[in-house]
Amino acid sequence: MNTCPYCQATEGQVRNGLNPSGTQRWLCRRCRRVYTPQPKPIGYDDATRLEAVRLYVDGMNIRRIGRTLGVNHQSVANWVKAHAAHPLPTAPVPAEVETIELDELFTFVEKKKSQPTS
Repeated sequence: MNTCPYCQATEGQVRNGLNPSGTQRWLCRRCRRVYTPQPKPIGYDDATRLEAVRLYVDGMNIRRIGRTLGVNHQSVANWVKAHAAHPLPTAPVPAEVETIELDELFTFVEKKKSQPTS
C-alpha cells in the first residue's frame, strides 16, 4: 500500500491516472493531493555531462556529440557553456627561461592581389 508523502496516510490512496512520462499517479482522499510514489529521475547523470564536455574539448562538434550520446544538442551546448564559466587553474610560469625552441614557424607575409580580368 502507498503512503501519502504529505499527510503520511496509508488508507484512502486511489489511482489517479498517469504522468506524462507514464508513471502511475495516486490521489490521497484524506488531504486531496496527487503524488507519484517513485518519480523517475529528471535530467542526465554527471557522467554523461562530463563525457559530452570531454568530447567537445577533444574537437567533436556539438551536434555530433548529441547524436553520439543520445541527448539534445542544446543540452550539450548548455553543459559546455556552464563548464566554460568555471575557469581552469593557470599553469605555473617558470621564473627564468633558459632555452626556447621553435619548430616549423609560419608567418603570413602578404596577401596576393588579384588582377582584374578584361
